[in-house]
Amino acid sequence: MRKGEWPRYQARPYVCGAIGPFDPARLDVLARSGPDVRVVHRAQEAALLSSAPITPYGPRTTAGDGAGDNLGGGRERAVAGVSGPAAFAWGGRGAFAGAPSGTGARPGWLTVAETYETPGLIDEPDDVTLHTGAFGLDDVYYLTDGDAIYFAGLIEPLLALARTPYEVNWDAWAAILKLTYPLLEDTPYRQIKRLPGSSALIWSRKDRRARVDRAAPRWVREEPFDRGVTGGDLVALLHDALKPYDSVLVPVSGGYDSRLLASIAVARKMDVESWTTSPDDGLDNDIDFARYITRELGLPHRIVPQYPEKYPEEALWAARRLEYLTSHHAWYSPFAREVHRAGKPVVDGLAGGPLMKNFLITADAVDAGTGASRREALLAALATGEPHLPVLGESALAWMDDRVRTAFARATSMLHGHRSELPLSVLHTRTARGIARSPVNLVGPEATPVFPFLHPEFFDAALSVSVTRKEGGRFYREILKAADPKVAALPSTNGALPHRRVPLRSNGPVAREWNHRMLLRAATVPGLMSPQMLEVVSQGPDALASFGSWNSRFWLRGLVLFGAWLSDYEDVLGDLTPPWSPQG
Repeated sequence: MRKGEWPRYQARPYVCGAIGPFDPARLDVLARSGPDVRVVHRAQEAALLSSAPITPYGPRTTAGDGAGDNLGGGRERAVAGVSGPAAFAWGGRGAFAGAPSGTGARPGWLTVAETYETPGLIDEPDDVTLHTGAFGLDDVYYLTDGDAIYFAGLIEPLLALARTPYEVNWDAWAAILKLTYPLLEDTPYRQIKRLPGSSALIWSRKDRRARVDRAAPRWVREEPFDRGVTGGDLVALLHDALKPYDSVLVPVSGGYDSRLLASIAVARKMDVESWTTSPDDGLDNDIDFARYITRELGLPHRIVPQYPEKYPEEALWAARRLEYLTSHHAWYSPFAREVHRAGKPVVDGLAGGPLMKNFLITADAVDAGTGASRREALLAALATGEPHLPVLGESALAWMDDRVRTAFARATSMLHGHRSELPLSVLHTRTARGIARSPVNLVGPEATPVFPFLHPEFFDAALSVSVTRKEGGRFYREILKAADPKVAALPSTNGALPHRRVPLRSNGPVAREWNHRMLLRAATVPGLMSPQMLEVVSQGPDALASFGSWNSRFWLRGLVLFGAWLSDYEDVLGDLTPPWSPQG
């Protein structure tokens, strides 16, 4: 993403700032390098700037009203700000309600993070705290410069403060290629880190240093025991989750999650539109099955078309918009842009698979005799499977396997031994780091994503149901029948699929030409690709037609994403000698 291509921050603000002994000139550079921002709060060793006003919560002595000097876009830099104890939260799952009623107390950062899934900044006399939401769905990136920490909701503005040439973070790319998303604090750049979910950076004015506070959210501290939750119970909780909304867009894909949410929205007599697009999976059952569902529910239904000749444009838009952090979601690009024009809140089934149908939780993981074997089985299910030919060089593959295994163990360490370790491990890695990018960063910030399955009461209830009750989708079908028996009985993409094949846009003639150019760029990294893969690349674009299977497509997309990133940043990247190279 380059300056001038920023998202329009309409449903949530873009935020940046600093904690610790920051340099005002450096803060000004950060402010000018991203979307236009204004000073929301400025004090000694704490600064918060935002593209829109942010209302403080909890008691405070001096309130910043978001009306400070405007920064960015060539305007004058801010020389004065607002001071005083304050607490701010932005983004998150819905309207932030502030301190508990009647207590007069400001809630701690973890309470805010786990209740509202929102990042925030708390400036108190002794400490300045910058925190994420409990899952970290709204990104907080940061760069350390001496004792100062500069932060932003985008990576690109922070690069203006990083040393050039930029250092490649090979650990991030190992996870993106193996899992389709990075882990821990990793971004493609070594100097720019992402603050993980349920984490805080705290600057101590007394000790003159920063520390990291990583906490276990409520669903980890309080292990859920099976309390006999029924499908009807969960349907009632979904009604509660959608109460704040009157008019929504519910994308229907033909699977369990979207039909459940559409059924609830209709039962609540909400103003509902439903759209569907092709997932570019070679089947397009989503479109066929969605028609049955919306017809049964009496919903206005629109098919958002996609065009093979536009695939390179769509893939590059998604890659830049997501700052190259995942190889998912290129197919969703035209749909997301249509959502921007509509402007309605979008009801999204994020987390439904791991919570209710054991998605990616294999029998090997459930039946594992030890914690280590359970985690190994889960990681194998999450990783991209074997392609039709070796894609990575042997040394590169061995190095990536080792680094990803170590990072995954660290990323899920607080969940080890937990009764719900398996679904929570999927939610805190794949869901938060890969899948959530679509509703949070492609649909949002122009439109508001609504996540009913993450509503606290629903989440706790669904998590309490044992994985054995969810096996084979049995429990999910109980929920669907409780919501609408007729819709539950319609064909689903979660079941056996008919063999109706349609051409893949991502492997059509125009896409192959673009994919090939990106692969040529990626092939310049020593030892990254196997001899077999290099031979395919040498044969030209048409040789990529063989990458039609599920696993092979994911490997191809990962390498193409890496090549596109190299192409976009080739003028500012440093040494590309990888760690698996003898010279690395």
